[in-house]
Amino acid sequence: MAEFTLPKNSVIQKGKHFPAPAGAKQPRTFKVYRWNPDDGLNPRVDTYDVDLATCGPMVLDALIKIKNEIDPTLTFRRSCREGICGSCAMNIDGTNTLACTKAIDDCGKGNGEVPIYPLPHMSVVKDLVPDLTHFYAQYASIRPWLRTQTVAPSRERLQSKDDRAKLDGLYECILCACCSTSCPSYWWNGERYLGPAILLQAYRWIVDSRDEDTGARLDDLEDPFKLYRCHTIMNCARTCPKGLNPAKAIAEIKKLMLARRA
Repeated sequence: MAEFTLPKNSVIQKGKHFPAPAGAKQPRTFKVYRWNPDDGLNPRVDTYDVDLATCGPMVLDALIKIKNEIDPTLTFRRSCREGICGSCAMNIDGTNTLACTKAIDDCGKGNGEVPIYPLPHMSVVKDLVPDLTHFYAQYASIRPWLRTQTVAPSRERLQSKDDRAKLDGLYECILCACCSTSCPSYWWNGERYLGPAILLQAYRWIVDSRDEDTGARLDDLEDPFKLYRCHTIMNCARTCPKGLNPAKAIAEIKKLMLARRA
């Protein structure tokens, strides 16, 4: 049997415990991954007991309360608080999702501990902040904008209602990276496989009736790794906080690849 030994500095240590204040009416325990690249210490998991009686209903509310009232050193990303920007994507209670739309009551069977970690398979900048540099570079590589050869009209480029409907389930992607970081194929081949989020975005432009560069877009994806590392594991559809299905978009790209060879 193969044995693997982790580097000493990768072993997660037991962290600090911040108990609930005296008189807390509704305490709930949050176990939060912590790592600071500047102190030279191993990552750890700190335990925070938060009084939900004085906290909002979402996991992000608890994190903000922790940072504001308990431990100001905690670091995480957040912005819109409405499930639109994707900034607060992290692994909560074992699932990649958005902290701003994940209800605390839906975690840990309603009253258990709530484990919170950064998105998996990403280098960590600090605490719950993953390094998305490579992810965004992959997004830029598909040139995600309308590419045309014809002269631009005096106003907008028009679409029929049917053509516009083809974008439903695609344009809603907020590039939170929850799907890509839940995909084993992306874990194994992330340097070359584009992953479900980027391929869904690629299909969004391929299927757009206003775009005039479909052939070149498909040419760019005709690669053993960029597209074909998808094995339809379906973790992407299972974890998407917007309810999208990247695996279906990838399958549609593969069908287009086959159709043009016929």
